[in-house]
Amino acid sequence: MKSENAIWNARELGIPKMLILGLQHTFAMFGATVLVPIITGLDVSTTLLFAGLGTLLFHLITKGKVPAFLGSSFAFLGGYAMVAPKLEDGSANLEMLPYACGGVVAAGFVYVILAGLIKAFGVKRVMRFFPPVVTGPIIIAIGLILAPTAVESASEDWLLAFIALAIIIVCNIWGKGMIKIIPILLGIVGSYLVAVCMGRVDFTAVKQAELVAMAPITMAKFSISAIFTIMPIALATMMEHIGDIAAISATTGKNYIGDPGLHRTLLGDGLATSLAGLFGGPANTTYGENTGVLALTRIYDPRVMRIAAVFAILLSFIPKFGEIIHSVPNAIIGGVSFILYGMISAIGVRNVVENQVDLTKSRNLIIAAVILVSALGFNSIGGISIPVTSEITISLSGLAIAAILGILLNALLPGNDYVFSEEVPDEGKTSVDFKV
Repeated sequence: MKSENAIWNARELGIPKMLILGLQHTFAMFGATVLVPIITGLDVSTTLLFAGLGTLLFHLITKGKVPAFLGSSFAFLGGYAMVAPKLEDGSANLEMLPYACGGVVAAGFVYVILAGLIKAFGVKRVMRFFPPVVTGPIIIAIGLILAPTAVESASEDWLLAFIALAIIIVCNIWGKGMIKIIPILLGIVGSYLVAVCMGRVDFTAVKQAELVAMAPITMAKFSISAIFTIMPIALATMMEHIGDIAAISATTGKNYIGDPGLHRTLLGDGLATSLAGLFGGPANTTYGENTGVLALTRIYDPRVMRIAAVFAILLSFIPKFGEIIHSVPNAIIGGVSFILYGMISAIGVRNVVENQVDLTKSRNLIIAAVILVSALGFNSIGGISIPVTSEITISLSGLAIAAILGILLNALLPGNDYVFSEEVPDEGKTSVDFKV
């Protein structure tokens, strides 16, 4: 009844207030969504364009029933860092970024495969292969692998990095209302203003950029090495997706895992991710920030999310705005990443704890240990290369090796008692939340 009343109230608001609500959702997703292209070197305008288009595609596939917004996924940052690391001067690796995007396209199709399996065999039977004892340590490993990058970037100017970090912590701990929901955005803006006052921002590219133009499209390229490096990350992000859909269900009081169905929400997320990667954007994911806005406003009409998607698309046509984003000093990104990457690992721990994974059991302890050591150990030596023919060599990253070994051990070792619950959890009690 709560959700029905909320949707009815939204219909009574009228177009002007609906537009304001949509703009608020755009504002909530903005800080995190643009942070991914800043870190990876992808284009901000392209990112916003495909966040908007991906959200509309998701709503089309889910019959317009789920009030979700799709923005940039942080989980794939490790894959981008391995396939297309930034150059020594901090500029984007334009040669390798298209191959990283190709890996994202492949990762999106992993969602499609899982959606098909769930439709064919049922969600409980399929999810036995992806229990928290596998996905939790993978999420932990993603954050730990990224940690050195955050320290390296922050070390370029520790003062700016500390200011960004301090603002985020203060807003997240003591902030109220929207301030608590958008600490990353406020951290970037606040430290950026300090950097401008200190004369540490170069506005040359901003002055040269056009005011209105089409977002640049860079077609993805494909290599076996990049695909096998990035594709396994989908194992963790699919669990993130399930947690987010459960969170939205708990917030609105509707079971979206049952209707329109988890297979539809996974399919929408996966195809949106592949679409973005194909044309030079980052992977998409359902956004916890916007779920927070739902809880705050108690307005659950999915049309508000579609309005937010349209606003994101409109912003993508302003290149000057994108160049302002790119002018953010690397040290500020380091300060933001300093807490962001750590929280990714901490959320992996939370995933294990809230799902009550029993680490006193030898099988669970072995699976977690092998995943963590494989991810970090093989990553430190650049992964492994497996020659298939004289011309084809498959390169596996540490994360890919960890994911494969974790799934195999979980399937082979006796004692797999994990049962996926299709019930909607109590409001606020969800096991996976990948965003800050």
